[in-house]
Amino acid sequence: MLLRKSSLSSALSMMFKVRSPAKIVAPAGPTPHELKLLSDIDDQPGLRLHLPLVQFYSYNPSMARKDPVRIIREALSKALVFYYPLAGRLREGTNGKLMVDCTAEGVLFIEADADVTLDQFGVDIMPPFPCFDELLYLAPSFDTRIINTPLLVIQVTRLKCGGFIFAIRMNRTMFDGAGLGLFLNAIAEIARGALKPSITPVWCRDLLCARDPPRVTSLLPEYQQQQQSVHDHRTLSSSKACKGYFFFGPKEIDALRRLFPPHLAHSSSTFEVLTAFLWRCRTAAMDCQNPNQEAHLMYPVSACFGPARFNPLLPEGYYGNTFVGLRIVSTVGMLCGHPLSYVLELVKKSKKEASEEYVHSTIDRLATKGRPPFTSAPGTFAVSDNTKYEFRDVNFRWGKPLYSGLAESEKAGGVHGSDRPKIRFDFDEIWVIFGPTSMQPELGSKPIKPTQ
Repeated sequence: MLLRKSSLSSALSMMFKVRSPAKIVAPAGPTPHELKLLSDIDDQPGLRLHLPLVQFYSYNPSMARKDPVRIIREALSKALVFYYPLAGRLREGTNGKLMVDCTAEGVLFIEADADVTLDQFGVDIMPPFPCFDELLYLAPSFDTRIINTPLLVIQVTRLKCGGFIFAIRMNRTMFDGAGLGLFLNAIAEIARGALKPSITPVWCRDLLCARDPPRVTSLLPEYQQQQQSVHDHRTLSSSKACKGYFFFGPKEIDALRRLFPPHLAHSSSTFEVLTAFLWRCRTAAMDCQNPNQEAHLMYPVSACFGPARFNPLLPEGYYGNTFVGLRIVSTVGMLCGHPLSYVLELVKKSKKEASEEYVHSTIDRLATKGRPPFTSAPGTFAVSDNTKYEFRDVNFRWGKPLYSGLAESEKAGGVHGSDRPKIRFDFDEIWVIFGPTSMQPELGSKPIKPTQ
């Protein structure tokens, strides 16, 4: 189902009445003062940035006269005792190696009030959000620096309807979606009265550092300098694409599965089915007339889930980054000219090859080759499955959020879980418009037409 986002008045920014100056929230108790090295996954170039996320909470009658700002601020201070590296500052050592100086300086916190209601954000709350600069303070240094700056900025904005908006800008080197979920739920548990998080945070970043000696056993084209230029005619370009949001419910997923042979339909995960279907539809929508033009798919491989899961497992409470990138390359002719089952087999084959050794080999290459950036061709279709992350269930005593996820659309696609029994795909583009019954792509008169 295609969702249409309600347009908001351009005057919405004028309705934000008060935003107090940013204040420092430090740990509520004493914490160790030490240097902690990040892992070789944490400090790769693609993660050296600040990422904004946002959560929208509706009014809860049982919390009338309760102030979410005070409750969250106090819980944050207590949670930082357990997650004390987040109250420190990032330093850069020899050869660019990143480390956290655990100084207990604290994180930035802003409280605000807005003369708006949740209804004014539309029927379906989704990014991009108007006036997001009002919902989350952006210090000038955060545009260009990750070193020697607060690792987190949090703003809580009270709304006229009694709800509130929780927004956070995090230093991406510190954790991934699963790690962020652990931290936010720790704050939420303390806000609900707990004395400490139910899951004790664990650092242990050495578990995702290079082996001694390093052993690069995979080709890893994802982390090698591309031979083609960024304007190579062999790769797809999405420069003319537009934005769209789709919800896939049980009926839609069942309809998609019926497009595949029974043995594939029953042995494939929802993520695999959706990824294969959307990759081919998006490729066809590019309207490419060259069947030899390359089409790239990229997705992250985690050391915590699936065939790449470490044995022994990473310790419960590990909140660092655990994923590396994996890329599949095909051509427009192969994707659109073969049955849809061919595309699904490609996705399934790549997942089987994404082993624990693949993750270790990638880490070894990052450490021994000067942290090469992940390379992707123009027009790469990137997708990630965030349904296992628990930041969608963060309850500060007001219930679960109406929306929890990225505050801004990414150039790559993303898969985000919703509170409903559905999977939400947030893509930067509308790559296909499909019929309400058959769920098959409305391809029109394309030069290369997919077969079933």
